[in-house]
Amino acid sequence: MADVPPGYVSAIRAAAQPRLDAPAWVFEGRTAPWAETLDRAARIAGGLQALGVTPGDRVAVLSANSSDYLALYLAVPWAGAVLVPLNSRWNPAENAFALDDCTPGVLFVSDDLVAPNAAMLDEYGDRITRVSLGGDRLGWTPLAQLLAADAVDDAGRNGDDLLAIFYTGGTTGRSKGVMLSHAGFLANTRAMREFGLFPDGCRALVVPPLFHLAAAAVLTMTMLGGSTAVIGKAFDPAGTLDLIAEEGVTDALLVPTMIQMILDAPGFDPARLTEVRTIMYGASPMQEATLDRIMAAAPHIDFVQAYGMTEVSCTATLLGADYHRGEHREAGRHRGAGKPMPIAQIVIADEAGNPLPAGEVGEILVRGAGVMLGYWNQPELTAQTLRGGWMHTGDGGRLDDHGILYVVDRIKDMIVSGGENIYSAEVEGALALHPAVAQVAVIGVPDARWGERVHAVILARTGAEVSEAALVAHCRERIAGYKCPRSIEFRTASLPLSAAGKILKAELRAPHWQGQTRNVG
Repeated sequence: MADVPPGYVSAIRAAAQPRLDAPAWVFEGRTAPWAETLDRAARIAGGLQALGVTPGDRVAVLSANSSDYLALYLAVPWAGAVLVPLNSRWNPAENAFALDDCTPGVLFVSDDLVAPNAAMLDEYGDRITRVSLGGDRLGWTPLAQLLAADAVDDAGRNGDDLLAIFYTGGTTGRSKGVMLSHAGFLANTRAMREFGLFPDGCRALVVPPLFHLAAAAVLTMTMLGGSTAVIGKAFDPAGTLDLIAEEGVTDALLVPTMIQMILDAPGFDPARLTEVRTIMYGASPMQEATLDRIMAAAPHIDFVQAYGMTEVSCTATLLGADYHRGEHREAGRHRGAGKPMPIAQIVIADEAGNPLPAGEVGEILVRGAGVMLGYWNQPELTAQTLRGGWMHTGDGGRLDDHGILYVVDRIKDMIVSGGENIYSAEVEGALALHPAVAQVAVIGVPDARWGERVHAVILARTGAEVSEAALVAHCRERIAGYKCPRSIEFRTASLPLSAAGKILKAELRAPHWQGQTRNVG
């Protein structure tokens, strides 16, 4: 029988063994060594089992970044359960859908997220054990109760066992629970480390929210090196720069918007980045002006771009530091998304799934060890997405003669604004509920700060009057604020339609993207 790959917990425990006295994390001025961190996770796992959690059960987390969140990334799979990080930026109705979909037995909540979600949390009180990550609450289980349990052995889940479910927005308006396995997520994070990212002993910045898979991947790479996670509760430019300088951060993941905001922070001093060796960036392309500014301010830093998605366990391609400098930069290759990692294969295919030659644009297909198990409770969508052994990304792209991938459009009409994935169909669905709206299309348009912003094009019903402010307020009642339009364009005649009656978004996008070096970004 073939050897089964180690599970998530056993891999991290093995990495930490030589460094048990070294700091595992830093958070708000506090720190703890690896020995204490592993013991804490083992006791929380014991507490979960005492609550009745069994292998394969789902355990959800609704929390800001913290050292407790790091502990839960270890403790939940340690107990044999499946981690479900909930998006703290979603509104209660959106997270209620995720809870109804994955039916967790336990939900951890940080203090700052109780009040905004109070009604939802009360509704689930008789169905889910709510664990407070802060103060005592009537009817809730305190984290201290779990920590008082005896430490337990790792449940030993591994291979294709389900490790986590990450919810993403849905192109049809329904969220998708992406199922990632122990083996798949470990394969992806290990491949990134083999590329040189987040090496053993680094001090890694963890500031993007830990409900994002990219942040989870950084945390995991850090733990696989027995390294130190420097955790920020949330991103703000000045505070993050302070954290980088004061804690001697050596490696970081930052989305381009964060980099620009750091550069624009009052009193920005590049000397505060002296210890930083590598910045990995992704979620959206970096504007050339921003890349030029940060490389001029900190020429010693290596920049590495990642392209991927939740469905491939984070990353499919990497564009190394060499491609950001010298002859590659002069040839424009820094505008690419990189080459496939060794665990991934990429082809560009036409609508029938046939491979296309270099230079031709088609859909990006990915296969390899990191590809998801499927979508939770959505077998038809899983079958549609995982066809012929390939993950159909819905992204449009091309490969050049050097094998570098260029992402040129988003077939699924996803907008990436400030590193957040926003699905146009979801925003359109919210706007369409307004009685004054006859036609609506939502597109991404260039934005100097956010990369893209959500832009709505509206045709009002005959005789109806509605303002931009009213439509945005209407949206905010139904979806998270960051998904709502930042600009609205009102038309007096029908939006452009195809022969089949579909709105031609390409025609709506075209005027906004003229003169841009990319169609995405």
